[in-house]
Amino acid sequence: MKEKMISVAGAGTVMKTVAKRRGLKFYLEIYRKILIQDLKSKMSYRADFIISNIGMIVSNLVGFVTFYILFQNFPSINGWTMYEMLFLYGFSLVALTPVQCFFDNNWNLRYAVKNGDFIKYCFRPINIFFYYISEVFDVKGLGQLTFGIGTLVYAWRHLAIPVTPVIIVQTVLFLFAASLFMIAIMNFAAATCFWIQNSGYIMVIMFRFKDFAKYPASIFNSVFRIVFTFVIPIAFIAYYPSLVVLRPSEIPLLSWLSPLIGLLFFYLSYRFWLLGARKYDGTGS
Repeated sequence: MKEKMISVAGAGTVMKTVAKRRGLKFYLEIYRKILIQDLKSKMSYRADFIISNIGMIVSNLVGFVTFYILFQNFPSINGWTMYEMLFLYGFSLVALTPVQCFFDNNWNLRYAVKNGDFIKYCFRPINIFFYYISEVFDVKGLGQLTFGIGTLVYAWRHLAIPVTPVIIVQTVLFLFAASLFMIAIMNFAAATCFWIQNSGYIMVIMFRFKDFAKYPASIFNSVFRIVFTFVIPIAFIAYYPSLVVLRPSEIPLLSWLSPLIGLLFFYLSYRFWLLGARKYDGTGS
């Protein structure tokens, strides 16, 4: 067993050294090839592709209808109108799309670690995180993206937000920043499987927190605001980043800092994921 652990660690060190020499162009080309093959395999089951996307749209439509019904009885909630809430909802759906599409394989990590299949990722001259995550592209996220953009545009028009190059660039930048937070949360949650058996409940709990992202943090009491800002940063998935576009006259410092905080949080989750992968000995749990 000790010899096996040493061999895996030694091989991992060599592979890590080689992987560092790979550039962005190399990884983009590899990902393009993997993505094409993955989409081909999924498109061979077109009915599943269509049904999955329709199901995603319908599930998100329920949230849209919920807001509509709610605001038939209340003109606003703690100062937030229906269209502002819909803007947050659409913003959160678009921001959540990258973790749905590109990082969905994190859900399978605990199984690969438990049954020992993860060992195959330790013997390739390529970044192990990239190698594992790139194997799966979840097409259901495309339905979510479509509905999210539609909701965002619908709310945008009713709020009469100007459409200028600066605002468009800000929206794209802060959507990107927002997406980093959910990706990081799921990276952290998934990587716990390297230390904790049956860690699936952690993934489920963390993922369910995303439902709070569509609400403004200001409607929660002070305890939940602190938790959703500094402990489980759900408020950064929509609330803080969207304020730059939605309420430009009252932008808090955390909104402007969200891109930097998002990059830092993602990097820490990436290092935590790699830390677990380096400790993996191939024996399963």
